[in-house]
Amino acid sequence: MYIGDYLGRRAIYSPERLAIVDAGKAPAWRLTYAQLNERANRLANWLGGTAGIGFGDRVAILARDGVEHLDTFFACGKLGAIHTALNWRLHWRELAGVLQNTAPRVLIFADDFREAAAQLQASGAAPSLAHFLHVEGEGIPGSLHFESTLQAADAAPVTAVGVEAESVAALIFTGGTTGLPKAAQVTHRMIAWNTLNTVIHDLHHDDVYLNVFPLFHTGGLFVYTLPQVILGGTTILVRQFEPAQVLDLIAREQVTVFAGVPTMYQMLTQAPNWETADLASLRFCTSGGAPLPVALVEQYTAEKGIRFKQGFGMTEFGPGIFALAPEDAVRKAGSIGRPNFYVDARIVDGENRPLGPGEVGELVLKGPSMSSGYFNNPLATEEAMDDAGWFHTGDLARHDEGWYFTIVDRKKDMFISGGE
Repeated sequence: MYIGDYLGRRAIYSPERLAIVDAGKAPAWRLTYAQLNERANRLANWLGGTAGIGFGDRVAILARDGVEHLDTFFACGKLGAIHTALNWRLHWRELAGVLQNTAPRVLIFADDFREAAAQLQASGAAPSLAHFLHVEGEGIPGSLHFESTLQAADAAPVTAVGVEAESVAALIFTGGTTGLPKAAQVTHRMIAWNTLNTVIHDLHHDDVYLNVFPLFHTGGLFVYTLPQVILGGTTILVRQFEPAQVLDLIAREQVTVFAGVPTMYQMLTQAPNWETADLASLRFCTSGGAPLPVALVEQYTAEKGIRFKQGFGMTEFGPGIFALAPEDAVRKAGSIGRPNFYVDARIVDGENRPLGPGEVGELVLKGPSMSSGYFNNPLATEEAMDDAGWFHTGDLARHDEGWYFTIVDRKKDMFISGGE
């Protein structure tokens, strides 16, 4: 079953269940699974008809989080096209390099990034772009209004032909030591197995998940947003992380699952409404990106009764690689946890020989949730993935006798900005 099927099947099973709350809209949009699936079908029909998008074609989106991201993701899945979410932190000249490499034919953009879209159009720096859709505002010359275009399109169900497990569903961009971001190929197989790695960790069909990660990031799309569709839960989207708003939304929407990085959890405790915030609906919080300080774990437990799950992921393998259970948050502080059930992990030396407990070497990974490589970059793919199928992370790590892993350092220096 490919990604385009996920939403369509959930719309059959749970048509009236609340799928999305887009809290970035005023007032917030509340969409059922039937409505979300209809939107994806309409966009897929326009893309496949007017825009001529077919199997393997790229469709780019440059916008902060909103339902338009999911419209585009599932519409691409229904066509066998490739969802290409752009990092809106990049300068338009950097975006031009990314677009030249991936060659999308359609760009969907929010008004926040109208100037970047205008520069890309006027300069001719992204010659593959033939169609522009603006989410709000007046757009740029020749662009069409996204919502009006979607609502005018045919709502007939769309089914892709020729999509297989190894077909690429999305391109997610990763940072690196040099040059432009690399585009990791996220296959339908990778998404399915990453979802399985996630749902086995106590995710329920009636969960309400508040997403604060950018949807151009593997954490935004895949940590819980896609698994929620499989299970039929509700996902809340916000345009960006604002601590006071997040605390209000948790109480108002009775959020049961929240995920963030340690700096976000620290910022929440400094919000003006922290002391009065009602977080009783939360079943658990998940933290990743860096070890969660023990003092912060203890503060949340003492003041709000919250338990933390911690994890470790990466663009090329999805967010669900390692997991640290709540009972280990203090006992194994600093650890990224144990490999998830469908992930193989090793520590190896410079000759790719496995190392034992306590020995520091490179962390290498293998499993069905691994990317198929970097788009249009065979050299980077060859460097990262060896002949035996192991992905070389570039992270120096060790594990103990209990198979708990700890990141020690990077083999190569890499500047990380904005949690990427």
